[in-house]
Amino acid sequence: MSFAIAFLAMLLERMVGYPRQLLDAIGHPVMWMGKLITILEERGNHPELPDQRRRQNGYAMIGLALAVTLLISLIIIAITRSAPFGWIFEIFFAGTLIAQKELGRAVKAVAEGLRSSLDEGREAVSHIVGRDPDDLNEDGVARGAVESLAENASDGVVAPIFYLMLFGLPGIALYKMINTADSMVGHKNERFKDFGYASAKLDDWANFVPARITAFFFTVAAKFKEGFDAKAAWRSAQRDAKWHKSPNAGWPEAAMGGALGVKLGGPRDYDGETVKLAYMGEGKEQVDADDIDRAVTLYWFALTLILGTLLVLAAFFN
Repeated sequence: MSFAIAFLAMLLERMVGYPRQLLDAIGHPVMWMGKLITILEERGNHPELPDQRRRQNGYAMIGLALAVTLLISLIIIAITRSAPFGWIFEIFFAGTLIAQKELGRAVKAVAEGLRSSLDEGREAVSHIVGRDPDDLNEDGVARGAVESLAENASDGVVAPIFYLMLFGLPGIALYKMINTADSMVGHKNERFKDFGYASAKLDDWANFVPARITAFFFTVAAKFKEGFDAKAAWRSAQRDAKWHKSPNAGWPEAAMGGALGVKLGGPRDYDGETVKLAYMGEGKEQVDADDIDRAVTLYWFALTLILGTLLVLAAFFN
């Protein structure tokens, strides 16, 4: 159990994030993963191939991508653990695969944009949601920001820390490859429904526990933070999560909605097509910039509780 590494990596990323200078110079590990997936997808997902062959190629793609990821992470561990103070570099590498600081900043920017104008809010939210922002009103922009915060708190923060804690650097690296592959090819459209099948299923399995942990910490945070409703958070998660199209995303979204006293989810447009989705949470149906701010407040307090939990576990078990 790498409790100390997980605690220090989460603390480091919370304080400094991923340096912009480093991003400009060499990119980001998730970008490198994306490039590998793109290369493999272009080679194995030709439209003229039979569906079964494309599905087989999808299995091969994610298998090869995970093998490469595991090999590189093991090489990094071999180097860092043989060098003086190498654990510092291991913490840094792990921290690059956690996205708490950037997620909080990006969602906060949506609230700030909305207060300036609807167009600025749409521009800000376009960086964190997959739906067409041009058709969103103020409620749609704010709703999208809060939903993205809740779901990505699980995918981008809790799940990486969970697998880092359990399996060290290889665990967090393998998870990020699975999650990146799902975001790129795990779609149910004509192009990816077969090729991305394996990636989507792996992502569902990988996020099963972290999504529920995230909902739990949102609930606990709501219990100890004034102005939030812990009972509604957990009630909403248990009642509404099963109606979400994802087997996992509904848990943090419903818990967030219940804690805030708003209804998330509902119908929305993707690529010009209206998708009817269930509501998550309970309370008012109109979401605004103030609700985004409250969601960010709950998000940071929940992560602080996780950080504290890791510190206690590190003190007792490391």
